[in-house]
Amino acid sequence: MVSHGLVALAFLTYPWVRYQERTLGVNHLLLSKLMPKQPKPAYDMAFANRRRDPESKREAVLHTAAHLFLEKSYGRTSLNDVADRLNITKPALYHYFRNKEEILLECYRLGTAMIEEILNDIAAHAGDGLEKVEAFIYSYANVMTVNFGRCVMRLDEGDLSAEALAEVRNYKRRIDRRLRSFIQEGIDDGSVVRCDPKIAAFAIAGAVNWICRWYEPDGALSAHEIATQFAKTLTQGLAERKQRAPQPGTSRNGRN
Repeated sequence: MVSHGLVALAFLTYPWVRYQERTLGVNHLLLSKLMPKQPKPAYDMAFANRRRDPESKREAVLHTAAHLFLEKSYGRTSLNDVADRLNITKPALYHYFRNKEEILLECYRLGTAMIEEILNDIAAHAGDGLEKVEAFIYSYANVMTVNFGRCVMRLDEGDLSAEALAEVRNYKRRIDRRLRSFIQEGIDDGSVVRCDPKIAAFAIAGAVNWICRWYEPDGALSAHEIATQFAKTLTQGLAERKQRAPQPGTSRNGRN
């Protein structure tokens, strides 16, 4: 089970996806895990108490590093910067992570595991293929508005070692395959127009991934509003248009 306190996602509040009305109890259960009601912890104070559990301190390192990656970029952030922000020494960081790249990979692992858990819920409880694509876009767009999602998608892959790059690309492939499977399911059940699932998935992912480049937490639109607009807009081109039956006494071109 993923530590859901690390990232708060709101895809389960999306009213436009019809499957949620059928699984309200399940969705509220997951929502309580994904969006804890307690105040956000002060991560810069995590190391003030020596008795605080190691997991809380490790979480503080991840959150602080993610914030710095956004503030200064991954390449320009050093472990000294992370240590200074947490008011600890650099050697103290080595109790939790061996290097900066390991911190970034852990952000990827947590984010991917959380997305996959959401996708499993969509696959199990959504309706047709189009509805699953809608839910995917909405949930993924929300990930692009939180620090973990924003910092990893804004990363220049040239900053990674070959081993780390291979792991990151594997995470991306797994998510891409799930999106393609939802699109193909929609084609098979008639809810999605016939198209190339690979091209459609690339178009959706390219649009949604770019949110992390321009999104501002204090901007005019909330994460929920942005995710809703993206889900509606990006699925309109995929939705199969049902041809309306002509009225009695009227031909298909509308003439009597």
